[in-house]
Amino acid sequence: MISFKKIRYKNFLSTGNIPIEVELDKSHTTLIVGSNGSGKSTLLDALCYALFNKPFRIIKKDQMVNTINNADTIVEVEFEVGTNQYMIRRGIKPNLFEIYQNDKLINQDASSIDYQKYLEQNIMKLNYRSFIQVVILGSSSYEPFMKMKPRYRREVVEEILDIRVFGLMDLILRSQQSDLQKSLTEVRHQCELIKTKYETEAKHLKSLETQGTDIQTHKKKLLDKNDTDSANYQQKIQELNESIAVQKEKVKDKLKVDMKYNQLQKLETKIETNLNSHRKTLQFFRENDNCPTCTQPIDSQFKETKCNHEHTTISKLENGLSQLVEELTHQEEKVVEMGKISTKIQDMNVEIAKINTSLENIKKHSDQIHLDISMAQNNDIESIKIELENMQGQLKVAEDELNKVTENKKYVDVLREILNDKGAKAQIIKKYLPIMNQLINQHLQSMDFYVNFNLDEEFNETIKSRFRDTFNYNSFSEGEKMRIDLALLFTWRQIAKMKNSTNTNLLMLDEIFDSSLDGQGMDDFFKIIKQFESENIFIISHKGDILFDKFTNIIKYEKYKNFTRLQQT
Repeated sequence: MISFKKIRYKNFLSTGNIPIEVELDKSHTTLIVGSNGSGKSTLLDALCYALFNKPFRIIKKDQMVNTINNADTIVEVEFEVGTNQYMIRRGIKPNLFEIYQNDKLINQDASSIDYQKYLEQNIMKLNYRSFIQVVILGSSSYEPFMKMKPRYRREVVEEILDIRVFGLMDLILRSQQSDLQKSLTEVRHQCELIKTKYETEAKHLKSLETQGTDIQTHKKKLLDKNDTDSANYQQKIQELNESIAVQKEKVKDKLKVDMKYNQLQKLETKIETNLNSHRKTLQFFRENDNCPTCTQPIDSQFKETKCNHEHTTISKLENGLSQLVEELTHQEEKVVEMGKISTKIQDMNVEIAKINTSLENIKKHSDQIHLDISMAQNNDIESIKIELENMQGQLKVAEDELNKVTENKKYVDVLREILNDKGAKAQIIKKYLPIMNQLINQHLQSMDFYVNFNLDEEFNETIKSRFRDTFNYNSFSEGEKMRIDLALLFTWRQIAKMKNSTNTNLLMLDEIFDSSLDGQGMDDFFKIIKQFESENIFIISHKGDILFDKFTNIIKYEKYKNFTRLQQT
């Protein structure tokens, strides 16, 4: 379990040289209040930046530095994992990234990327995507579980169930499988060469013993055969090299194609994010006649203008996204085709390597024959017998190696079959799905939201009403969506606690009361969090005084001389 203790930050966004420090394990429930722009949500950005080098909201790295002081941005987070105490220190201007375990700095010889990987995989055992699904629910720049693509949903659940290690093991085994396949091909080829040579020599020995054929004549015939075989191999190499040249010409632009494909993917994600934002804005103005924050009526002409603008923007974005998807599909076809050609080139290079090995063996054999002829040995028959005995020994060694490599490859093949998405991971997910769905529905009912919510093994949702009407996540209002998001959040935390994977004391909720949850929704929410009495829950809200009596601790943020400062009550 990760038990968060404290966070400190200075010169981070609107925070100045005077550090802000928040105890994360002080109270069961903490309300964070303050006016717009006072720095309430900065706490979420600071926490995510310290742990994952990226803020919770969409903010560029240079924008996180306080614009007045413009230097010495520092964020520190203290937490415990088991009996070990950790402190993460990360900064900008100058760049800084340090991990302390029990007050001792962990070795930093590796690159910063590897250092981050060590933090996520060896200490915290969770990544950014999983962290925000079980620790933070926010209204800004937050991608709820239900808005993720199925493959990303699967990654989150695998992280929570602590089975992503299977995928990492599969990647390692995939490399081993490829190496073993190459070794298997090479060893099998070596066995075939020795067998062919042995059979040729054995046949000749029998001929010498029965017919008295001159050994020198035989060796000259072997030389002729070797010359013919060598010429055929050289011709084959030439043909393969010509074919490789043709195929390389087809993939000369592979790097550009790959870069364009990656750029298109990023652009698709960016457009989808932008489109979702405009859809949310359009929905807000369509559904609201009054400002949720100040309760003042929204000017009808402004509302109509805003709706028309958002509708036009959405249409343009949807049209652009459609064109982009078409181009992305076309580009993906190019990437796949070039991948096939690259594999073909690799296969031809492997074949050339095999042929070169055969040529080397032929040359060695021919050199030995020339040596034998020049020495004009009188005991040719005995020499062949000795050579045959040596080849038997070589064949035994090669066959033993072949059996060893074959067994290892069978073992790796079986392991990969077990570790793929349809193997052990599927069985574990199948086991926990009923529990997940049960918990989700329990939490929804606790919030007076009576639907039957079900996730299948591909993490697609089916939502049915009491009257068996079928819905999806996007069919509901923002308040109903928030209830679903909360139900999933609480479920992931309970599942993580069961698995002891991403279990943590910290839960942070940003502005969930301000726009999406009504009074009844708030009451239902507080009923649920009573189940998490051992955890530390932080809620950021604009609704100040009306919520004070519901919390054990109050933190107030305010702006003073252009800097954020903190007041605790």
